[in-house]
Amino acid sequence: MKRRLFLKSALAISSGIALPKIAFAATRHQIVIEGFKFNPETLDVKVGDIIVFINKDSAPHTATADRKSWSTMTLKNGQSAELLVASGLETSYFCKFHPKMKGQLNIT
Repeated sequence: MKRRLFLKSALAISSGIALPKIAFAATRHQIVIEGFKFNPETLDVKVGDIIVFINKDSAPHTATADRKSWSTMTLKNGQSAELLVASGLETSYFCKFHPKMKGQLNIT
């Protein structure tokens, strides 16, 4: 009886031992704004990833969600902004100064 109790306790303890957690580091992606285009125009990302928008144009730009649920600040030449990919993030975006500039995020 004591042995059975010991085995049950040992199993309970061993099953309660924390296995090492696999930490998935966020992937950092860059979208370069140059030549009045987002490069790349389409980007595959995952929840938790970080997107860095970098303006290499002489004109100011933004990356602004189509329904304006998120936006970078106005980025002047050499400035950058980061966006954390979250579940439900609006994925189509444009530049509010140059609305023909468009980009798309695909959350996989």
